This record gives sequence, C-alpha cells and structure tokens, in this order.
Amino acid sequence: MSGHASSSPPLPLPLDAVVPALRAAGCVFAEDEAELILSTARTPDEATAMVERRAAGLPLEHVLGWAAFRGLRIAVDPGVFVPRRRTEFLVEQAARFLPPRPVVVDLCCGSGALGVALVTGLDAFELHAADVEPAAVRCARRNVVPAGGHVHEGDLFDALPAELRGRVDVLLANVPYVPTGEVGLLPAEARAHEPRVALDGGADGLDVLRRVTAEAPRWLAPGGRLLFETSEAQVADAAGAVARGGLTATVARSEELFATVIIGVRPV
Repeated sequence: MSGHASSSPPLPLPLDAVVPALRAAGCVFAEDEAELILSTARTPDEATAMVERRAAGLPLEHVLGWAAFRGLRIAVDPGVFVPRRRTEFLVEQAARFLPPRPVVVDLCCGSGALGVALVTGLDAFELHAADVEPAAVRCARRNVVPAGGHVHEGDLFDALPAELRGRVDVLLANVPYVPTGEVGLLPAEARAHEPRVALDGGADGLDVLRRVTAEAPRWLAPGGRLLFETSEAQVADAAGAVARGGLTATVARSEELFATVIIGVRPV
C-alpha cells in the first residue's frame, strides 16, 4: 500500500464552524455568507483564509472574487468598486430603450457589471466600458471582453474612441455621487476597501456628473439616452445639470431597491 494521501478532495469546513466566526465579526447574514464562502472555496485552507478576510472587514464580494448582479457572476477584484444590487434598477431602465444592434457605453465602469448585464442575451451589440482606475480596468477586462465588449482606460470620455461620437444609444454612467463630507459616513467596507475615486463626488456629490452631462450630448445618437443613479436629495440639481447639457430629463424610482435613476434623452 502506498504512503500517498488519498487524491479525493478534502472536505470543506463544516458550516457550523464558519457561521459563528462570521457572526462574531458582525456579519448580519452569517449563514448566507458562510454558504457562499464554502461553495466558492476549493480547499479547507482557502475557506479558512476567506473567513479570516471577511471577519477582518473585507467586502464579501472581494473575499469571494465575484458579485451577483442581475443573475450573473461578475468578477470583482480587491480594490474595485462592488456593484450594488440597487443598481440593477438602472440596468432594468436602460433595457427599455435598447434599439436593435445598440451601441452601449459603460462609463465609470468599475468591474464592468452594468454594461455586461445590459447586453447579455442580445444577438448583436457594440459595448465599450471605461474607467480611470487601472485596477478597475483590469477587472473590467475579465468581464467585458468575454462578453464581446471593449475596455478603455482614461478620464471619462477621454478614454473612448473618437468614432463613438454621435453614435451611442445608451450611455450608462455610474458616477460617484457621495458628497466629500459624507464619504466618512459610508460603511467601513466601502470606505476602506473601494477606491475613493468611485465614491467621492465632490463638495455636493455632483462634480463628476456635471462633467458627464456637459459632454454627453456630443456622444449620444439622436434619441440616445444617458442613465445614472443619484440620491433622492440630489434629484433637482442632477436633473438641472442634465437640462443644461441639452438633454430632456425624467426620473425613475424603485421603492423596493431604494434606487433613483435619472434618464437624459438627446432630442431627435
């Protein structure tokens, strides 16, 4: 009989060992998180390391290496903005306006979740995603390129190919909109582990948005739409920025997801 260990995979950690560790660390959904960690980890050592990282305060999605978004598993690397469930409402709104063979741009794309979710299931499309953060660009390439899209690094529209001007049917802009003075009030997970550039929207939270709304009409096709999320308190100012850019603004709300989305339309 050989002295080699069995080649069958080792058993994962028992659920009842993981749940108390997560609960002690303050994880409200400890049972759900434990199941996700144990189903993602390939070995007991990996599971142990994942539990330790989660207990230390790392966002669950950074621990798992993926986030669930509109039924997809989106790769999310450490240091990259985690797509929020409420932002599924933005994608849902955008899906209402897709023409055949749409040209879609995902600006401030982070992991690229929004653009990928929007084009999934379409037969034909052109998808471009862009971010200023190198780590986000690397992560987005893991999601967007296999979906058939292109990823660009740079500051807002500067990152995009010039030939997209006047051709974009749907422009998703998940811009940062937290006022600088309120970034410190965000949950520690976001504050400590997501890039500040993805959270901080300047003094009133709308600095980046104003830059987007000023430039968007040059990139949108006639009848094309700009969609972004904002807080309820910022609706009037954000809609005003859209109007000053020459777009017609409407507001969509989801009470279930606590989401507020503004849609700017370029006149035909």
